[in-house]
Amino acid sequence: MNAPNKSGWKPTTPAGTDGKFGGPATTTGNAALMLEEALIFEIGTTETTGVDLPQIDTSLANRLGGMERSEPIGLPGLSEPQTVRHYTRLSRQNYGIDLGFFPLGSCTMKHNPRLNEKVARMPGFADVHPLQPTDTVQGALGVMNELAHWLMTLTGMHGVAMSPKAGAHGELCGILCIRAALEARGDAREVVLVPESAHGTNPATAAFAGYKVEDIPANSDGRVDLEALKRRLGPDVAAVMITNPNTCGLFEPDLREISDAVHAAGGFVYCDGANFNAIVGRVRPGDLGVDAMHINLHKTFSTPHGGGGPGSGPVVLSEALSPFGPLPFTARTDDGYIHLVEEEGAEEYGHTRAFGRMTAFHGQMGMYTRALTYMLSHGADGLKQVSEDAVLNANYILRSMEDVLYAPYAHSGPCMHEALFGDKDFGGGLSTLDLAKGLIDEGFHPMTVYFPLVTHGAMLVEPTETESKAAIDQFITAFRSVVDRAKSGDESLKTAPHYAPRARLDETAAARKPVLGFLGPE
Repeated sequence: MNAPNKSGWKPTTPAGTDGKFGGPATTTGNAALMLEEALIFEIGTTETTGVDLPQIDTSLANRLGGMERSEPIGLPGLSEPQTVRHYTRLSRQNYGIDLGFFPLGSCTMKHNPRLNEKVARMPGFADVHPLQPTDTVQGALGVMNELAHWLMTLTGMHGVAMSPKAGAHGELCGILCIRAALEARGDAREVVLVPESAHGTNPATAAFAGYKVEDIPANSDGRVDLEALKRRLGPDVAAVMITNPNTCGLFEPDLREISDAVHAAGGFVYCDGANFNAIVGRVRPGDLGVDAMHINLHKTFSTPHGGGGPGSGPVVLSEALSPFGPLPFTARTDDGYIHLVEEEGAEEYGHTRAFGRMTAFHGQMGMYTRALTYMLSHGADGLKQVSEDAVLNANYILRSMEDVLYAPYAHSGPCMHEALFGDKDFGGGLSTLDLAKGLIDEGFHPMTVYFPLVTHGAMLVEPTETESKAAIDQFITAFRSVVDRAKSGDESLKTAPHYAPRARLDETAAARKPVLGFLGPE
């Protein structure tokens, strides 16, 4: 394997006997620039404030209407330098995409281009208000309309709902469209089928929408068992929710046949589009018979996860489902004016049976501007290269690791955007979690672990298209090293990480008995 760089150099922080950094203990507890940070309550006090405020004129009428505070708020007062330093020091203990490689499978943590950020901050986008008259926000509506056009073009779909705020929210939107379409024809179906290789939010969404959820098994290649699916189809099946490429990192080659079978049985096909990054510009889900699919803008089109507010999970819809999509939507008239279409006038655009609204307002402007900037920057040929590079990088990792790490579906052919491994042949009772903690010591955020459930001790690695070969080589070198330690039963992995700002936490206690408030000094 390649060394981290041509010289083979790597940082050598000596470990002390306590498993932390070498050298004598310091008075402050700091280790050079690795600073121990107190809680904000330990820095400031509730009796002080960091700002000067004028005395309150008590002769003025109280306009709080009975909502005035009955007791002190209890927050510590800090000066501006104290506040800035506190949060800056905390940020240095966090891992981010601007620091290094983020191999989270099925999460697509890739670089967010600074051009996108610049455009999102432009006046007219950053300061737009959802209650402005439409004639004052034609530019913003133009971005929405153009982005909607791109999404429909790239997916080969008939319509799009822009308002959902995330992938799971988009799933709910799609399932509600399916339910509305079934109700419109008087068809009371009760079951949604979800393959084992689908994302975990799929069954949760179907259950939340009131459907019974049944699993469809995977075959030995990690893909949907087509015959098992066909046997289960019937008049009670409302939809199949399938992830393609699936969570094993594999393309579902039978999706067209699956769609035809589901449609023949009177149901609809929902595709989880979280992994669209692997096929954008190469495959149009509409050509595969998909009726609804959400698109995570942060995964495929480089917007941040959230970005200072809600994210965005638009849902593209087939011709059969478009009339049932939520309101509002944008429409451009012949004179170039863009309307935000509500209930009045929806029928003019064939939007005859909208099930209602997903949110109070239309969507997240910051996500729209970033995503459209990304699309326009790349163009059609560039977006095609995005998927090709993402798939190439994932296969490079798969083939670089399969000789030392269990890869359950390596025999199935090339993977797509992510490579799946398991914890087979680890020694000394070591687990996937121990390996993940060891990667932290190597300076890498761990990959997705213990998901998908079809692989014991799963490790799902997604390099995305934004990582260079040098960065991936460095990760592979570290990954192979930690795998070798796990297979040899290296006991030190059970107490990793040793070099992180915090040692290993009791994750079970943190999940089941979290301490959410400051209890004060002991």
